[in-house]
Amino acid sequence: MNDHENKVEAEGFSLPALQKGDPEEFSRLVNAYSSKIYRLAIKMLTQQQDAEDVLQETFLKAYRGLKSFDGRSKISTWLFRIATNEALMVLRRKHPEIISIDEPVEREEGEQEPVQIIDWCCLPENELLSEESKVRLDAAVQRLPESLRVVFLLRDINDLSTHETAEVLGLSDTAVKTRLSRARLRLREGLSAYFGERVNNLREAQHDHSMERSTKNREKMLLRSKGGGKK
Repeated sequence: MNDHENKVEAEGFSLPALQKGDPEEFSRLVNAYSSKIYRLAIKMLTQQQDAEDVLQETFLKAYRGLKSFDGRSKISTWLFRIATNEALMVLRRKHPEIISIDEPVEREEGEQEPVQIIDWCCLPENELLSEESKVRLDAAVQRLPESLRVVFLLRDINDLSTHETAEVLGLSDTAVKTRLSRARLRLREGLSAYFGERVNNLREAQHDHSMERSTKNREKMLLRSKGGGKK
């Protein structure tokens, strides 16, 4: 067994069995990664039918290409690479104006850094994880340029490492880090107005509660003072 096979074995699969077309082993592979690949596709394409087509094509191409898969990367990274390319082909077919993922991401002339980024640390977890917040985040992700969105989805949503993301996209680790930083910054900027309103509402509620408690305390002290003065 060589080092390449060890990478596949580390993920719990037998490369020789997969390359021989073992149906049980391939079924295990599909079960292990179909939901993750579908999640990537639906986030990139938004349309259920398109995502399902990408999922099907990914495993069809993987099945046909397993004999030539040399194991230089994890098999999961290889699958994500196929799925990403399939999704990008769908996007470019529907939207030919989309910039290639291989093109460098440069700041547009006159583009400014965000003027204000709201600190969300004060928001309770249930507020950050609410359905409305998730919808807002999904919408903000869709507004990202494709070259930033795909990096964010692979790295932050599908939990690939920086190096694995670089392998999937054919980029350097440095390029992935740069694009991920820009994606996160744009998302924070895009969501600042939404979460800023909630931060303000929370602060107002806390202020009102504090004022109410202060008033009650003063009333209690006044009552005690009057009561203490009686003979």
